[in-house]
Amino acid sequence: MMREETVFGPIHSRRLGASLGINLLPRKGKFCNFDCIYCECGWNKDGKEDNVLPTAAQVRRALEDKLAELMLEGKHIDSITFSGDGEPTLNPDFPQIVEDTLTLRNGFFPDAKVSVLSNATRLGNPAIVAALKKVDNPILKIDAASPEAITLINRPAFPYDLEQIVENLRAFDGDFILQTMFLRCPGFDSTAPEALGAWMDLVRELQPREIQCYSLDRPTPEQNLEKIPLETLKKLVRPLVEEGFRVECF
Repeated sequence: MMREETVFGPIHSRRLGASLGINLLPRKGKFCNFDCIYCECGWNKDGKEDNVLPTAAQVRRALEDKLAELMLEGKHIDSITFSGDGEPTLNPDFPQIVEDTLTLRNGFFPDAKVSVLSNATRLGNPAIVAALKKVDNPILKIDAASPEAITLINRPAFPYDLEQIVENLRAFDGDFILQTMFLRCPGFDSTAPEALGAWMDLVRELQPREIQCYSLDRPTPEQNLEKIPLETLKKLVRPLVEEGFRVECF
């Protein structure tokens, strides 16, 4: 599902309520350093016809116009959410766009949260970390606790170093939301005791303020994937809940 506008919605989000989306990536193409087997936007190779990224000025103008329109219509939003067709932190203007978004949010919808959905791969950049620390909801992804599983599920386009990603996440001192996709596919099962146990140990190590667990909800580019039912998800994460973690399942 490609977003053909820089600012789109609001749409109903399972996790964030009435969410106004910001796509910092090409309007007619996918731009990501992951190529996840479950991505609703399809494979990276299928989204190459457009590689133009919006500038900070363009995003600010589009967002200001949309927020003014929503205010005049008396509409409510719960979140202004950086998502889009790929990894939002790849936009070189990301830090400035976050600053502009916070300013506009404060002026139009001060009760709305600013959220960023990210695969956490750009946390080696201090400017990216600083920007993510300013938003209300930095939602950072780790789908599995082994490099082999991440290679299979997320298909990174670079040498992915899980230990380094975990080390970078420590900079947040737990003030972030950990996002994890649960699924079964040939070669990996999120619910298998070894995979689940290793992921739980990672959660205990990072101590995020919230964990968002979810499974498949939309068409995927890889066909041989199995959704994990909601009730199963809740049972799987119950030990973490009993330990005091805030866990949401979707």
